[in-house]
Order: sequence, then C-alpha cells, then structure tokens
Amino acid sequence: MEPIRPKVHGRARLFQSPILELLTLSSPYVIWGMYIPIVSGLLYYSVAGLGLSVQAVAVTFFTAVLTWTLAEYLLHRFVFHWVDERPWVQRFHYLVHGVHHEYPSDPHHLFMPPVPSLILATAFGALFYLFLGKYGFAFLAGFIIGYLMYSTTHYLMHRVKNPPTKFLRKLWRHHHLHHFKSPDRAFGVSSPFWDWVFGTLPEERPRVVQQ
Repeated sequence: MEPIRPKVHGRARLFQSPILELLTLSSPYVIWGMYIPIVSGLLYYSVAGLGLSVQAVAVTFFTAVLTWTLAEYLLHRFVFHWVDERPWVQRFHYLVHGVHHEYPSDPHHLFMPPVPSLILATAFGALFYLFLGKYGFAFLAGFIIGYLMYSTTHYLMHRVKNPPTKFLRKLWRHHHLHHFKSPDRAFGVSSPFWDWVFGTLPEERPRVVQQ
C-alpha cells in the first residue's frame, strides 16, 4: 500500500450520500458540549448514587486520564495505522485515519464524529464496568476527559501554526514529523512519553545510508 500524500488545502469527502457524509463531520464545540454533561453525571452518580468517597473517585478519575495516554498511543499505532493489501482493510484505514493524513488541515474531520464516538465510549464503559465494577463509572469519566484533552490538542496542532510556549512547539513538531516525515513513528499526540518507552521516537535528521 502506497503512503498517503498529504494535501495542504481542501476538504475530504468520505461518502457520496449527503446524509452519511453529514454524520462524518464534527467540531470541538459539539464533542465538548456532548461529553461534559456525561462526565459530570458519571462523577455525580459515583459519589451520590454508588456511595464512593470523593477521594476514591478523584484517584480513579486521574488514573484514567493518565491511562488514556497509553490507549491513545496503542490505538494510533495498531488500529489507526493497521494497513495491508486487502481492500476492506484499506477502506477501514482510510475512513478512520487515512483521510486525516490526506487532508490534515480539514477542521471537520479532526474530532471523531458524535455517533461513532458515543458507540466507542459505551463499549469502553462496559469494559471498565466489567473489570472495575462500580469504579468503572469514574474511570470512564476520566478516560473521556483524557480523550477530550487529546482531541483538543490534536485539533489545535492542525489549526494553530505558532504555539505560544517552547514545550508546545516541541509537541507540535513531534506530531508534524508523524504526518510529513515519519508516519511509522511519533504515535503519541498529547505526549511523546510512550514513543520514548516503545522506541518509536521520530528521527530529527535524515538517516545517513552507508554505501
């Protein structure tokens, strides 16, 4: 499968059907507006409905936020970049992530659309409840906040050209190296930590090939 060549300008179209195409669009306002009431409800229910202490909920919540960074890395590396020569795999790859590599500045496809996002959140919630029981609700709340922070950072990386701090400039560059130089490296978006752990940090300079 040939690498996707990025287009600096333009907007992607995934489906011919205008209804299906509409369901692929999203924005930070829609996603934050959808999830903040859900997160608030999960945290309230954990304390008022399940009787968990505020301290236990806070520890579970922040543990989940940190856990998201690992999930972000693993999903990006092994799911979003899962490619082979089978046509259905290529189509899957393009729909979930390839379109972003082709149109990295398209603001309408920088956040996951609401419907698939809610389906995945429900699936993760069921998994967390299965393994963590009543703590799964607070864990899901933290996991969603981690996702929102990641998605917002990713959105700003493609919409803000000049980040205000040195740390953010390095983070921006880390992600841009993934897009424009090393698509098989730099899978962390909100942090390069897991790239360092798993040996997928991008190379800053071209490799010197020995003759």
